[in-house]
Amino acid sequence: MVDQDAPAGKAGVKEHDVILALNGTPVESGAQLRRLIRETPPGRIVTLNISRDGQPLSMKVQLADRRKSMAWSSNNKDFKIAMPPIPPVPEFDVPVSVVVVHSSMRSGLAVENITPQLGEFFGGKSGNGVLIRSVEKGSRAEKAGFRAGDVVVKVNEQPVHDASDFTHALRSKDGNAVTVGIVREKKEQTLTLTLPERKESGELIQEDFDFNALDDLEIPDVDANLVGNLADIQAQIAKLQPQIELAVRESNKQTKECLQQQMEELKREMTERSQELREQMRDEQEQMREQEREQQEQLRDRQREQQEQLREQEQEQQEQLREQQQDEIDNQQELLQEQPFGGQLPI
Repeated sequence: MVDQDAPAGKAGVKEHDVILALNGTPVESGAQLRRLIRETPPGRIVTLNISRDGQPLSMKVQLADRRKSMAWSSNNKDFKIAMPPIPPVPEFDVPVSVVVVHSSMRSGLAVENITPQLGEFFGGKSGNGVLIRSVEKGSRAEKAGFRAGDVVVKVNEQPVHDASDFTHALRSKDGNAVTVGIVREKKEQTLTLTLPERKESGELIQEDFDFNALDDLEIPDVDANLVGNLADIQAQIAKLQPQIELAVRESNKQTKECLQQQMEELKREMTERSQELREQMRDEQEQMREQEREQQEQLRDRQREQQEQLREQEQEQQEQLREQQQDEIDNQQELLQEQPFGGQLPI
């Protein structure tokens, strides 16, 4: 829903519009968009690139001062907030894996407990460590070199077994920088993560909220009716909490199914690649056998040629021998004819 009295509504942003970029920076998540808006001074005009019904659009929006826009007047007696009806939530199986999202403004990491099967796949040992599900673009974690799929095994040389160890290690750090030991592609390496002071974090997440910062807030004057309405809102939010938790668990289940699907696809690719290699080996073996047959055939041809030559030479030698014998016989006959008595002996 778009508030038509807000700067976005006045600029022409409508429900179902998809925000693609802010001042040329691609927007990939709602958390990133909120961070970009918080980092931009109030009153500045920014350029929004959106997609509406598949058509790209560009528009100018002047950011408002959030404190001024939230400063309600005590004379506003008709302030009411209508809560939409909550649809029934279907029953579903709750996955074993528990996702713990660390403050995106402080680290930019979303981590989850890792199972022994996933630990073996990503390079962890016995399911110890936490798996980095995602890294917010432009965050401190991305600048430090973290990637989705890394397994965090140590923080400041202290072993990390699960998400609670990871959160505790970041909260009990000395200084603003921590050394984080990760496993990437089954190889261990160390990265340095720099975290801001807690009071500088703009995220209102339970594990990172600094209650001392409440002293610096400017709280507007409100009347009793407004306080009552806010109490009703808080009660309705408390009722929503189970549905929110169920939605988070469903998201975890979908993430697990997505990982399983990716693993199945990887297995299929490996099987196809193995089949291709076997076919390639068969082709190469067939080529080698064909070459061997050709060489054997050539060798037999040379042997036949040599045998033929030997036979011809033998025939020529026999012919020459017969001619020599015939010449000797003829010579003897001539000698006998030349002797007295016509070659005949006297009686």
